[in-house]
Amino acid sequence: MTDKLVEILKSSGVHAWEVTDVCKRGWEFYYIRRALDQHRAKDVEHISVKVFQLTGEGTMGSAAAELHPTASVEEARELVRQLAYRATLAPDPAYDLVSPGPEHLAAHRGAIPDLAGVARDFMDALASVEETPGEDINSSEIFVSAVTRRFINSMGVDVTETYPTSMLETVINARNDKTEIELYRMLRCGTCDASSVRDTVQKAMRFGRDRLLAVPTPELGSADVLFTGEDSKEIYAFFCDRLDAGMAVRQMTDWKPGVPIAGDIKGDRVTLKAVRSLENSPSNRAFDSEGSPIKDVVMMENGVPQRYLGGRMFSHILGLEESFIPTNYVVEGGTAAMSDIRRGRYLEVVEFSDFQVDEITWDMFGEIRLAYLCDGGTVTPVTGGSVSGSMPELLKDMRMSRESVLYGSMSVPAATLLKGVTVTGVRG
Repeated sequence: MTDKLVEILKSSGVHAWEVTDVCKRGWEFYYIRRALDQHRAKDVEHISVKVFQLTGEGTMGSAAAELHPTASVEEARELVRQLAYRATLAPDPAYDLVSPGPEHLAAHRGAIPDLAGVARDFMDALASVEETPGEDINSSEIFVSAVTRRFINSMGVDVTETYPTSMLETVINARNDKTEIELYRMLRCGTCDASSVRDTVQKAMRFGRDRLLAVPTPELGSADVLFTGEDSKEIYAFFCDRLDAGMAVRQMTDWKPGVPIAGDIKGDRVTLKAVRSLENSPSNRAFDSEGSPIKDVVMMENGVPQRYLGGRMFSHILGLEESFIPTNYVVEGGTAAMSDIRRGRYLEVVEFSDFQVDEITWDMFGEIRLAYLCDGGTVTPVTGGSVSGSMPELLKDMRMSRESVLYGSMSVPAATLLKGVTVTGVRG
């Protein structure tokens, strides 16, 4: 159907168009405790089309929809007619679509991963986890896929790439004589990193055990807070958001290339990169959703923004050359060893029931599910209460570990220490 749709678009008279055909083939496995409950093969296809129409001098509108792979030629024609009309209703600044370049000409489909081997690696990793009478695996779901993405546009771009993507979801149970709790974990990756799977599940078991022993979080006022869980990536995700071209066009960020984000930073300074390939990321793609080649680009260096990145329209408005929508990010590690960053009195939060960093106000807030109050050689599990603060102030004395950890498509420091965080304890 994709080739037929392209022919219809070529003869439709629309100003410009894009077609994306995504085929996802793989396996799904569902476990109840250690036993395989069911499994199934997956083979799905999604075809999306976007139509552009000139609406005036310097303006262009667009409309997009999905076309079912089994649609008839007449259904495809009718959809294009509808999109051509809808594209005239919401004008935006006009811009050129991606044109073929050396990266497109050199592109190749890529090898299809060994999905059976990837699935087996996940199964073996889970089977190697040691359970206890108080902590065990309640259920697990394994998803392994090979994604083949074809992108075509009216400028002559026609590229196809294949890459692996996997996901593990698991629920951990922890219990004692009085109660039982569950902890949920989701790992997104390219293929299976067995050590990461085991480490994630075993940590969840330990956290579950400690959560049952935890006492209410005391009122600490202003305190040092150490972030070592997956929620820590939200601290760095707001750096990515504030260097997005769309945020700059909408005037939702005041960061400017070449201007430091703060003038009196005493701690570690952030270096942020967008990268084409990141080991075991589920998003190792050569081209973004608009067909632009993805490259390795430094977005911030030592706390100084270098450039914005984003989609074609916003990049055009800002006059950005060779811009793209990033799929992988790397935040370089800081100056502190893990042993140094864990000194003194601090609260290490490993589980939040909710954690957010507002991309506009810079306010940080999190509700504590499990943390460790560390004071010299004393470590006390605590639960409840919250952490909050203003990122512009907290960034001035932020410490980052030299060691890094991968969460999905983002590599960040394994530990991040923020000083002067407001810790509100459990009242009553």
